[in-house]
Amino acid sequence: MNVHATVDPKWSGLTRPNGNPLRLNTQDFVAIDRNRDATYEATYRPQALYNRANEGFHANNETLLLHEVATNLPIYLPDTGPTDFHLHLPPGGFQLVLVTSGVFTFDYDGRFYHVGPGAVMLQSAIVHRQLFYTWSGLSTEENLKTPQTVVPDAISMGYSGKFLEAFVTDPTTFPNPTIVGPDQINEAETPRVAWSHPLHDRPAEAGFWLQDPLALDALFKPLVDSAIKSAMPVYVRDIGIEVPSGRLVTGHIIATDPRGQSLLPKSTSATADAASVAKGEVVIYRVIRGTAEFRDSAGKTIELATGDFVTAGKNSLQLTGVGENTQLLRLGLLKGMESLRSWTPTQRDEIDGLAAKIITQKDVRPLRTEGMPVGYLYE
Repeated sequence: MNVHATVDPKWSGLTRPNGNPLRLNTQDFVAIDRNRDATYEATYRPQALYNRANEGFHANNETLLLHEVATNLPIYLPDTGPTDFHLHLPPGGFQLVLVTSGVFTFDYDGRFYHVGPGAVMLQSAIVHRQLFYTWSGLSTEENLKTPQTVVPDAISMGYSGKFLEAFVTDPTTFPNPTIVGPDQINEAETPRVAWSHPLHDRPAEAGFWLQDPLALDALFKPLVDSAIKSAMPVYVRDIGIEVPSGRLVTGHIIATDPRGQSLLPKSTSATADAASVAKGEVVIYRVIRGTAEFRDSAGKTIELATGDFVTAGKNSLQLTGVGENTQLLRLGLLKGMESLRSWTPTQRDEIDGLAAKIITQKDVRPLRTEGMPVGYLYE
């Protein structure tokens, strides 16, 4: 069915952000967020603890936020169950998720996705909901210590669910309207509904992206003729987000196997694109496991360990060494981000207040696993 809502006369003033332009930090800078200094806070939901790379976020003019999300309570408690149906409306519509432990079920625009370690999801202002996550039953302290990985295996999928998440700007500064609250969800029908709205700020080509960690396009490729020192061969996985992000961000995982073990799913027919791995006006690294060594523009050596983040200018940092059994997420922020503007506080509050009124079209799928691709109502 298709239902068209009445659009508010003020609509045209809300469809695009008209706040300050976003600006990457093009200076020579390096900002480090150490895992030993991490503060895990239940910022948005009681069951999820958030560890933000605040030093890097502030040093880069608060343009892109990367944080770790760790589920910390069982999903069956009254206040920790499935989320409502909601939207994130960051500048550029950019939200990235990389699962690093456990298993999740998400509903994106009426379709279910069951994802585990190594799965990458990128979405641009699509109505969605989180239905399920695993919880280990461990104490908070032990839960936060459980290893993370981008290679799925039975052990890692049994841990509490964790993921790395990135937004353009801070989630508190852009609209996050609830479309259907938890008390209004009809489990027999509502999860099959796909919604459309006019509040996209998406660059050309931006849309929904899902990369399975065992898909052919997710295989790790050897990085040859590299200046990176390592006792083990270095491999790279392109997580494929440059085009679906609207050419705002590139993403790669740089990794090595454990000694004496072939852990990474590899391609034997191609090598990594070194030029692609070098892209970015600003670069962000997060050590998912293992150790890495960098050199700054002054020649100083910087050593990072599991859980550390580093954010740096384009020519301010060079990856020079990777330990065994190491996995690094690298994000390269591209010039296109500077074509975006932030939402004003007034716009944010008005859109949050509109809630379900922003929907202009909806469609019920025959089954939750079938139907047109995610976001088809946005085309």
